[in-house]
Amino acid sequence: MNNFSVDKTAINILSQSWWIILWRGIAAVIFGLITWFNPVITLYVILILFSGYVFVDGTLGIVMSLKGRRYHKDWWLLFIWASANFLTGILTFFMPIVTVVVLTDLLAIWAIASGVLQMTTAIGLRKSIQGEGWIALGGILSIILGIVLLINPVQGGIAMTWLMGVYAILFGIISIVLAFRVRRSARKAG
Repeated sequence: MNNFSVDKTAINILSQSWWIILWRGIAAVIFGLITWFNPVITLYVILILFSGYVFVDGTLGIVMSLKGRRYHKDWWLLFIWASANFLTGILTFFMPIVTVVVLTDLLAIWAIASGVLQMTTAIGLRKSIQGEGWIALGGILSIILGIVLLINPVQGGIAMTWLMGVYAILFGIISIVLAFRVRRSARKAG
């Protein structure tokens, strides 16, 4: 009985706020379209925000480590970590393309390693389960993705923004549909 009241409360909140769900969906679709049609600008903005974050984090970490050097013998570990963030922020801001290449290369290495492990798993499972070919196919696709990203990391970075845009558009459409369904359900109940 207690679960029913929780569910009814959630339904009431949703039905009273259907328009918020609608606006969240519209905002997601707009964000997705902007990301899709301006991937280079999107990637650049993300990098600038990232550089600002790690710069501020590094600066604050350096201050904290220097203040703590009298109280803690390992203060230098935080100093090194914070300095790395500080420098990453500066380098990312002044050399965003290098950052895209490095991050995309890391993603490429991960994709290749993941693909090799998936294929190894598929080979090991071929006598134990049916459908191990799907695992192998996933591994092959992962390896291909890694190779493509290694060959052209800047395009890989742009492709990642496109995927983010597709996700945002789909999430937005789902939210818009949900908003109208919640509204319709609220009208029927009211």
